[in-house]
Amino acid sequence: MLDLQTAYISRIGRRKRNEDACGYWTSPQGCCWIVSDGAGGHGSGDRAAQIVVSTVLERFSAHPEVSEAHAIGLLEAAQAAVMAEKHANPGGDDMHATAALLLIDAGRREAVWSHVGDTRIYLFRNRELIHQTRDHSLVQSMIDAGYGDAAMIRTHPQRSLLTSAIGNADDLALSVSGAPVAIAPGDAFLICSDGWWEYVDEARMAAELGAGGSATDWLERMAAVVEAHDNHHSDNYTAVAVKAYRAEDEITVLLP
Repeated sequence: MLDLQTAYISRIGRRKRNEDACGYWTSPQGCCWIVSDGAGGHGSGDRAAQIVVSTVLERFSAHPEVSEAHAIGLLEAAQAAVMAEKHANPGGDDMHATAALLLIDAGRREAVWSHVGDTRIYLFRNRELIHQTRDHSLVQSMIDAGYGDAAMIRTHPQRSLLTSAIGNADDLALSVSGAPVAIAPGDAFLICSDGWWEYVDEARMAAELGAGGSATDWLERMAAVVEAHDNHHSDNYTAVAVKAYRAEDEITVLLP
């Protein structure tokens, strides 16, 4: 059995409203964390993100299964809920949202994850990055096709254009981790919106994790990097950190 320490930060930046949403639900049977970044005018972006988070947590709490199929099904349910909201308000804005979902079975020490859009999941082990999700974005597609390198993911003027998102009428393209991934004490997950990872690169994420401390400490050090880049274009930024410990380890859980 693993003990799992959770912390989160979600801040408005320089926008009129926070269109990011996040949440989590834990039980001995299974645990779920979700981050969503909404888009759309007149408040519809924050509504889309809230629908994603509430739908995922309601579905998971009713059936806390940690599996590839469930990780896919939860985001498909979120897609259905957002599309139902859009159909109920046909004159509204074209709201949509990204989503990144992490599921962990602490007893089996296994994790699965799924995502759509450019909200990311990172897994660190021994203070080194061992996995990160790949964005569903125009710039990532360009990089994959050989029309640029990884550096442009944070600088290209069209970096926010998505190739898949919840709320799009076209077929939803989801990515999933596949079979459950074994996790160990000391592993750390970071789930974050683009307003976060655009300014905190992967090397800095690992360096701040290596500085030690709680999940809250890790997030606060990275948030300081985001805030150092504050300008009048600053986006909302949200991150959830999950750190794994042996159940017998003595830890102090700090939540904001």
